[in-house]
Amino acid sequence: MLEELRISQLGVIDSSTLELGPGLTVITGETGAGKTMVVTALGLLLGGRADSGAVRSGAKQARVEGVVSTRASSTTIDAFRGAVEESGGEVEDDQVVLARNVAAQGRSRAWVGGATVPVTTLADVAEPLVAVHGQSDQHRLLRAGAQRAALDRFGGEELSATAGAYADLWAELARTERTLAEVLGSVRERAREADQLAFGLGEVEAVDPRPGEDVELAAEETRLGFADTLRVAAEQAREALSSEEGAPDALGTTAAARHALESVREHDATAGELADRLAELSHLLVDLAGDVASYATSLDTDPTRLAAVSERRAALTGLTRKYGETIDDVLSWAEEGAKRLLDLQGTDDQVAELEARRDRLRDELGTLAARLSDQRSTAAARLGTAVSDELTSLAMPHAVVSVEVRQQEVPAPETPAGPVLHVGDRWLRATQHGVDDVELLLAANTGADPRPLHKGASGGELSRVMLALEVSLAGTGSVPTFVFDEVDAGVGGRAAIEVGRRLAALARSSQVLVVTHLPQVAAYADRHVVVHKSSDGSVTTSGLVTLDDAERERELSRMLAGVEDSDSARAHARELLETAAPERACLPEGQGRG
Repeated sequence: MLEELRISQLGVIDSSTLELGPGLTVITGETGAGKTMVVTALGLLLGGRADSGAVRSGAKQARVEGVVSTRASSTTIDAFRGAVEESGGEVEDDQVVLARNVAAQGRSRAWVGGATVPVTTLADVAEPLVAVHGQSDQHRLLRAGAQRAALDRFGGEELSATAGAYADLWAELARTERTLAEVLGSVRERAREADQLAFGLGEVEAVDPRPGEDVELAAEETRLGFADTLRVAAEQAREALSSEEGAPDALGTTAAARHALESVREHDATAGELADRLAELSHLLVDLAGDVASYATSLDTDPTRLAAVSERRAALTGLTRKYGETIDDVLSWAEEGAKRLLDLQGTDDQVAELEARRDRLRDELGTLAARLSDQRSTAAARLGTAVSDELTSLAMPHAVVSVEVRQQEVPAPETPAGPVLHVGDRWLRATQHGVDDVELLLAANTGADPRPLHKGASGGELSRVMLALEVSLAGTGSVPTFVFDEVDAGVGGRAAIEVGRRLAALARSSQVLVVTHLPQVAAYADRHVVVHKSSDGSVTTSGLVTLDDAERERELSRMLAGVEDSDSARAHARELLETAAPERACLPEGQGRG
């Protein structure tokens, strides 16, 4: 519920605070005093378009703040709290402050719970809280989508559940058909990729490389290419270690050194230790000489093997040039490529699976669409009766509102796709909301043919139809606050009294704010606020004043006769207040009249 509205530098309003409460609040005042600026301020607070021309002349910027109470628990309020926190704002003491600045240069800024947010975020957060109805907003009722939404609200939980299930399935169908189109559209590209992969995998399979084989063969080719050089070096090393021709060698030299030290072992222990170490070295040299001899023997020039190794390396190089830096990389590519090829070769299976899913979803949607149409038709009959009954109370006793639910047939498509569904034995135009076109029809007088609202209703009649619809939906809607901006234009006399009574009835379940010029409507208010206009044409900081009972009587007499001191007007004002008193006393328990 909106508890407070603060306005500064907006239009003719300098600075004013409007305290609000539950029930019905009316705002009255002389023409040009700034009554509609309250609605303009609410529009800004709901994220509406900012008009720099609305900034008060000479001011740098206009500012609007709204204090929203979140103490009451409802689906809308709980969602509002979540949206505030998601936007970075805070709920403090069960209150949230929404704010909007509009600069004279046209720039606009917004806040939610103390956090600066884009205006679109302010709209998303605040708009579900308030439904604004004005002379221009009546056109909302003329839109087919708004009329369908109103019917679905009236239909209750069962209809809402069916509509929700249908919308979810429709979204799934859209995703499935989009994926199917992408798969079918890429068949040529997928076939080309599959051919390329198959060719590459065939090349790898033909060579059949082993992990690390390229490194091993490179070492072997080098060894075979330098076999003679390596063998000569090995023979020289063997002779240096152990010569067979009596030339000085490492073994002989080591043995001589050992014998020299062994001869003096008895004279010095250190000499003996050195002799022992030379003995160990002799054993090592013997082993090493044997190993070198074996290495020299193993080195053999084999032109046939060298040619085979070179040929194999060339084949491996052909693979690494295309598929990886090393043979290990090539093998990794081949593994991934084989998986991708299986996926590409499964396109036909994927297409068949997607087509089967699409057909199943379309069948289910056809069944749901039929159920949704039946539920809407049932709800339409009840809603038409409820609104017609309300219009009887609004001095339109002969008016009948009917809600038409119809479908648009289309020729049977060759391949079911897009916005069509097979429902029963018909092909129907479909959207995410079903296959139904919903339209409110009005027969304003006995014997008149029902006509669409935009053709069959005058401005005053449309105002009453809208009010009757909102009252009928009051028990099913989730909007906490309704704002009516002179929707009683073109209404007078007994009809005006009934408008006031129905607004009071709506205020039993929701907070209602009404800008009106009719005393008959104002008499039903639980709280009456008047906009005072100063002598220079501006509104002072105390311009919005909540009236007590005596002040209400004077204001109503002014509205009735144009003057406050007319005895007859004052008597008429008292009579209106007394007539409306029982309705004003019907607030829910715990709600005062302020």
